[in-house]
Amino acid sequence: MRDFPTCFGESGVQVSDASSNPSKGAQNLVTCLYSTQLNGRSCVITITWSKNMMGQGLSIGIEDSRNNALCKVDIKPWLFSKRKGSKSTELENSKVEVFWDLSNAKFDSGPEPLEGFYVAVLFDFQIVLLLGDLVKEAYRKANAGPPTSHSMFIAKREHVFGKKVYCTKAQFCDNGQIHGIMIECETNGLKDSFLEIRIDKKRVMQVKRLLWKFRGNQTILVDGLPVEVYWDVHNWLFDASMGNAVFMFQTFVSNQKSVLWGSSQVFKEPQLRSVSFSLILYAWKNE
Repeated sequence: MRDFPTCFGESGVQVSDASSNPSKGAQNLVTCLYSTQLNGRSCVITITWSKNMMGQGLSIGIEDSRNNALCKVDIKPWLFSKRKGSKSTELENSKVEVFWDLSNAKFDSGPEPLEGFYVAVLFDFQIVLLLGDLVKEAYRKANAGPPTSHSMFIAKREHVFGKKVYCTKAQFCDNGQIHGIMIECETNGLKDSFLEIRIDKKRVMQVKRLLWKFRGNQTILVDGLPVEVYWDVHNWLFDASMGNAVFMFQTFVSNQKSVLWGSSQVFKEPQLRSVSFSLILYAWKNE
């Protein structure tokens, strides 16, 4: 079985900050990456949802394929007392605008809204990214029509908390079905430790003798697509002070270029028709 960090490198994803901050505030961040085209060049829009005692927050950044930060828009948590608004900034003689409305947004336990909202990113008065289900409202508020180019959801990083069961939702292909993911990991009795993963309540993977298989990878099928699952539960078994495990789900497409995750999120040399999707989960044990 291949070494876990090596697996990440071979599959185009590296996680350099998997246990960078064992703080419970980590559970309140969800980061999503979308590839798009701006002025004919490939770029990545990074959407980071946050949640703290002051409320919900939102940060939007745009980078090019060389990891150059082009612009960033921060919507501070306290601004969400209004729950809607807009911001604009300049980018190389072009205008970037962000419109959002979370007045009636519905949330689960995390910071990312589920429905009843929209977030629209405009470049030179054209929508390049539209999130949420209030599509007509977004078009009307932004005074814009449907997007002229397609933004593809390529990666997501999320922090999840639990005692031995960790749940989230994910799409494994662009515009695909949203699936429920449940990870169950028993590590208290080392000899009987096991890892089990369910997709939509159906068991798709089980790892026994986890003491000897605390890092590894296995292929599962979701929506007919092969999804490689990587896991690293070393800290749970051997270093409880660190507290977190790392799981990654990645779909593979031919001619894939690299997606690099680290302390700064970078998308390298994107090719919109061949890029894969990566979901990285940092799982933290509740006391």
